[in-house]
Parts: sequence; C-alpha cells; structure tokens
Amino acid sequence: MKITPATLVADIATASPATIKVFQRHRIDFCCGGKMPLATLCAKQKIDPATLIAELDEARTRVDVDADWNLQPLHELVAYIQHRFHRPLVEELPRLRAMVDKVVSRHGDRLPEVLLPLQRTFADLQSELLEHMAKEDAILFPAVTAIEAGEPIATVAQQWVHQPILAMEAEHASAGAALERMAALTDGYTPPEDACPTFRGLYYGLAELEREMHVHVHLENNVLFPRTLALAASRAQVAG
Repeated sequence: MKITPATLVADIATASPATIKVFQRHRIDFCCGGKMPLATLCAKQKIDPATLIAELDEARTRVDVDADWNLQPLHELVAYIQHRFHRPLVEELPRLRAMVDKVVSRHGDRLPEVLLPLQRTFADLQSELLEHMAKEDAILFPAVTAIEAGEPIATVAQQWVHQPILAMEAEHASAGAALERMAALTDGYTPPEDACPTFRGLYYGLAELEREMHVHVHLENNVLFPRTLALAASRAQVAG
C-alpha cells in the first residue's frame, strides 16, 4: 500500500497496525474519524502531510510484533478484544472514577470549570462503555462467531447483524466525542504544575484510556465489523 495525502487514515491503520502509534503521537483519530483522507486530518492538526507520510513509512518498515487481524480468524479477534480491552476496562473504569471523584473533592472548588464537567463526562462515559461492552459480549460477538462457524444464515440474519453493528458504531462515536471533550477540558491531560500525585495519576490514566480506546475502536470499526458483514453477506448469498 502506497500512502498518499488522499489515503484514508483508517485504511492505513488497518493495513499497517504499526502506524497506529504514529497517529496516536500526533493525536490523529484513526478509528471513528478515520474515514477521512490523510491530508484532511493533517490540515486539522496543522501537520505537514509529507512529514507525516515519512513517519508512517518508517513505522511500516519496523517489525510489527502484533498479529495482523485482517488475516486471523474472527473468533480469535473477538477473544483478543475481550481479553485485551473489555475485561481490563471493567476493572479500570471504576478505578478511574474513584480517582476523578477524589480529585474533584479536593480540588473542585479551585478548578470548577475543568473538574466538574470532567467528572460528569467521565461518569457518562463509564456508564455507556459498560453497557456497550455487555451488549457486544452477550449479543454481537456470539453472532460473529456463529457466522464464522458456518451456522445457517438467511438474508434476514444478514440484515440483523448489520443493525447491531450500526448501533455499536454510533456508540463508538459517542464515546469518541466524550474522550475529545475530556482531552479539551484538561488541555491534553496536562496537570497543573502544583498537582498532587493523585491528580497527576488521574490525568495519566485518562490519557492511557484514550490511547487504548482508539486501538479498541479501530479493531472493531475497521477490522471486525467489515469482515463480519462481508462474511455474513457471502454466507447469505450461498444460502439463497
């Protein structure tokens, strides 16, 4: 794949997972907002496209130790997403929530314009993510593995799997917007110079959450979901 300013960011990240760290370093959205040409997002971030393309090409020349999830079985990708992202999030979100509440209780009166909306945004995000992952684990992911296993699928079933995928993508976009709001509120998770260790730990944890969520959503939006829809369509065609 030759990367040009017209290449979609999501396509670059999907074809070459090693480029994800480059996008993260420049705070370029390669998941929910990745269906845009590289030049468009470079203009938004005030980055020279030629410089970024050079960085991306350099990253692609390195050995990528991560699996190429475009080639691995879908059930393995599902298991990876659950193990790598879903289960850790179930533990991490309450921990971060406790830190948010603690920082607000100690510093909310000093920085109300930052910490109070941050607390509300995170609380909403936590609730939405936990519900979202529960739906994926209970409904969508079992359907994905069933389709891959060759269970009979009719056209109506193909249409059925399309609807929850659209719903999950919409919820991903909502989570992405919440992450953007938190980053904006905190000036890119930059703590005040006199911040206590808990305050600094909170901002570090939120920055890590954002980085992890971008990879998480990318694997679903740009790899798992398109592959599932393509497989469902082919199975329905054969059945018909």
